[in-house]
Amino acid sequence: MDTTRLGRTGLQVSRLCLGTMTFGLQCDEATSRAILDAASAGGITFLDTADVYPLGGTLETVGRTEEILGRWLRGRRHEFIVATKCHGATSSRRWDRGNSRKHVLDAIDASLRRLGTDYVDLYQLHMFDPETPLDETLRALDDVVRAGKARYVGCSNFQAWQVARALGRSEVLGAARFDSVQPRYNLLFRELERELFPLCALEGIGVIPYNPLAGGLLSGKHRAGPPASGSRFTLGAAGQMYQDRYWHEREFATVEALRPLAAEAGLELVTLAVAWVLANPVVTAPIVGASRPEQLRPVLAAAEARLAPDLKARLDDATAEYRRGDAVR
Repeated sequence: MDTTRLGRTGLQVSRLCLGTMTFGLQCDEATSRAILDAASAGGITFLDTADVYPLGGTLETVGRTEEILGRWLRGRRHEFIVATKCHGATSSRRWDRGNSRKHVLDAIDASLRRLGTDYVDLYQLHMFDPETPLDETLRALDDVVRAGKARYVGCSNFQAWQVARALGRSEVLGAARFDSVQPRYNLLFRELERELFPLCALEGIGVIPYNPLAGGLLSGKHRAGPPASGSRFTLGAAGQMYQDRYWHEREFATVEALRPLAAEAGLELVTLAVAWVLANPVVTAPIVGASRPEQLRPVLAAAEARLAPDLKARLDDATAEYRRGDAVR
């Protein structure tokens, strides 16, 4: 698999990144390890996790995903680029959440213990924290980098103005700046093309988007009606979040409209959807996930697929309403 630079940095990452948020709840450890094995065999060397994973878990399951990943990485840590995140609640204590200096510094140490490593390659803020001064957070992240606990820092789920302000404050403070953003992006959610992506292109920020398959809706396996038990759309509060995002008549209709375009191109719908995300020049590496190792086959194929310009234009036209933002919920 090809590699590419993460934004303006010299760090080379694989063109696909494996997300691990299913590990430890939707996937047991044996299945999680099989997924990691399949991803590695397919050339994926960029792995993303978070301290609060698995998705849909509780405070009792916090950290389980990092622990599974850490055990799998044992003896081969140097072969992979590892990213994790902090922000979410890691206990019932009010200070064990958010982007305060205390939580950032406590959270990185806890993640490193669970991952069984001395450092992560990329440390990200999972969410913006309006209750903590931005300078406090940026100084804490700078200390994490200076201590050698992270090589680079980034953010996830930040709006364009929040990223822009963070860049400005980092420059003023002389602190480590965001070298990546992790936004939600797919054929059914495109509004970030209007502001965030132009900012990233201008500032040389890597874009590692999650949800390239819209929680699995763009796999084409789902049909309108109650979601199948065990799918991402049924994982407690997280499942409800995914239903709110995508489980709507318009989204199902769009998926049906995309099927013939995939067939015409000789691609599976999964491959087409991921290849479309990869075709955006601002995108560094889409974050792809799986609940079974065999699900990675059409995803890995996307790294080699090249969309013809006319097909790319037709896909853009078929999903233009999602770029305007009037389909966002």
